[in-house]
Amino acid sequence: MNAPANPMASAQASEESPAGYAPECYFNRELSWLAFNERVLAEACNTSYPLLQRLLFLSISGSNLDEFMMIRVAGLVGQVQRGVEAASIDGRTPSQQLAAVRERLEVLNRVQQESWRELRRLLADAGIHIADDQRIDARAYDWLKSYFLDEILPVITPQALDPAHPFPFVANQGVGLLFNLTRDRDGERLVEMVLIPQALPRFVRVPGEEAIYISIEDLVCRFAGHLFPGFTIHGDGAFRVLRDSDIEIEEEAEDLVRTFRSAIQRRRRGQVIQLELQEDFDAAAEALLREQMGIAEAMVVKTDGMIGVAGLADIVREDRPDLKFDSYAPRYPERILEHDGDCFAAIREKDIVIHHPYESFEVVVDFIRQAAADPDVVAIKQTLYRAGNQSSVINALVDAAENGKSVTAVVELKARFDEEQNLKWAAQLERAGVQVIYGFVDWKTHAKVAMVVRREDEGFRTYCHFGTGNYHPVTTKIYTDLSFFTADPKFGRDAAKLFNFVTGYVEPRGTEMLAISPIGLRGKLYECIDHEIDNALAGRPAAIWVKLNSLTDQGLIDRLYAASQAGVEIQLVIRGICCLRPGVPGLSENIAVKSIIGRFLEHSRIWAFGNGYRLPSAHARVFISSADGMGRNLNRRVETLVPIRNRTVHDQVLQQVLLANLLDTEQSWALDGAGAYARIEPGERPFNCHRYFMTNPSLSGRGGALEADAVPKLALRKGAL
Repeated sequence: MNAPANPMASAQASEESPAGYAPECYFNRELSWLAFNERVLAEACNTSYPLLQRLLFLSISGSNLDEFMMIRVAGLVGQVQRGVEAASIDGRTPSQQLAAVRERLEVLNRVQQESWRELRRLLADAGIHIADDQRIDARAYDWLKSYFLDEILPVITPQALDPAHPFPFVANQGVGLLFNLTRDRDGERLVEMVLIPQALPRFVRVPGEEAIYISIEDLVCRFAGHLFPGFTIHGDGAFRVLRDSDIEIEEEAEDLVRTFRSAIQRRRRGQVIQLELQEDFDAAAEALLREQMGIAEAMVVKTDGMIGVAGLADIVREDRPDLKFDSYAPRYPERILEHDGDCFAAIREKDIVIHHPYESFEVVVDFIRQAAADPDVVAIKQTLYRAGNQSSVINALVDAAENGKSVTAVVELKARFDEEQNLKWAAQLERAGVQVIYGFVDWKTHAKVAMVVRREDEGFRTYCHFGTGNYHPVTTKIYTDLSFFTADPKFGRDAAKLFNFVTGYVEPRGTEMLAISPIGLRGKLYECIDHEIDNALAGRPAAIWVKLNSLTDQGLIDRLYAASQAGVEIQLVIRGICCLRPGVPGLSENIAVKSIIGRFLEHSRIWAFGNGYRLPSAHARVFISSADGMGRNLNRRVETLVPIRNRTVHDQVLQQVLLANLLDTEQSWALDGAGAYARIEPGERPFNCHRYFMTNPSLSGRGGALEADAVPKLALRKGAL
């Protein structure tokens, strides 16, 4: 049976906002994303960071750029090839966007290589060497030779490129080498290709106290004579390929699992989007690659540095704590410990908010583990968007099913680049007896919700977890997110309606607490913004504070413009893409935008509305959400907007988490009306929100935690943004 593609289309369409501003009132989404990655890359040059952390930022900038090419640029290339002329929010056609993007990419690639050369020199001074002829002594040479012969040579395969040998397939993100050779016995010239298996490490470390690394492509080239005995090598060159990696699913898909398995296979053979080459790559060999790969539309990047900057992550793993941030162990929530680790008892007493990664994600895992083992628990329901390669949450759900609980898992197959892993989790859960649901065909279930139904003396009670981040064991250590636990029956009833919507397409009408996209979340935000507009027009205090990863939705931006023009003071913390132009007279002069880039990746989504009072205020309307301010989140994803009503939790989210982000000066960048970002000057009283949360007691402590001497009251300084 086909799943309905869009069962709520009419409700969704009624909340759309018509465009009311000229294209020049918005920033281009793709260029704004590149500006974000430029800020990430700038951290590689931040001299206040330890060297290996700077190298990590360089690697992250490379990984980010790879995904951007494989998804966003691939999408633009596809639109150009199909003759699509639909304009972006800023009025550019796909071809115009592609031209502007490629121009910015050239600069970004150049800066990456400049950063790499600088960091390579500084790392060498610190005793970490990336091998060159000067560093390879006889001992290192002998070890590398043995390693090549024993570990590398058996798994690589040279292939002649001639009419007798079909051109080999180069996988997405694949690295290869071309060699120009002459056969010694007859002088025949040959071109041979060697593809580097992705199972091999990108960098190989020579054993010993001194850290010496060599890239896998340099290692193969260094000992290529053992690969081609009887040949004279005249030249070699490395290349790397990026392919279109987006997955499109047809609405008439009969079997979503089978369709995704097929789509994953197709993605590996997607159109080539970018070809990276070493600067001195042989011209004839380059022409051969271009012809055989059909890359007329692809971007060709030549570098005199390193191809595949993302691979530098291998070197970051070097055991040099003196060149990394001080280690940090997250705190376990005090409120749970006060109840001897009984999550249900703590949540039953009072709502709790957990601030990751400063507070351990283990409490979320323990919530599910305890439910799995508790004989009074009758049912568990959970959404799973990204769960990682090794998931204790998955194991807990398996244990629950094997213990006879009714367990329902909504596994999102459309989580980009996690599709294959999620298929594996789904199969494991089904084998254990979990009811696995895949949701809608053309909507993603992006909400982060878990609910546990427990039999108690008073009857059944539902315990809920609502998060801004994924149930992922790795990202929870580096992403800042919020987990909200409650036993409020209103939330329990709404959570049940949410799951019925995803599992049975039953529209969640009359929710008491939650706003759910793509049905009512947009409308709820509009209502809150309009209320601030009414307050401003009536002469009452009017303010909006927002923290998001991205803001691209035109309707939402237009509503914020209208609020600014009415006199509402708006402060936005947007980590990544922002299509809104702040500070433009007559349009957005009351809107300020900043971005925080630092040790942790800001990921939580928070909305605060003054509600007739000055922010921060106990009267403010405060929400956390799984949704960003993007059309896809509001129109094509199942998301939640969660009101925070408990006084303690309300103050913690507003007056600690959100306010600290607004006050940060050490990691913040301000966006101007022309689209440029500039570091905010730390000033006389510099403030680092990441350091603040690392060094102050748990947010989920007792209700008086905000007044404790160890937790200073934050005060919004004039001009903080």
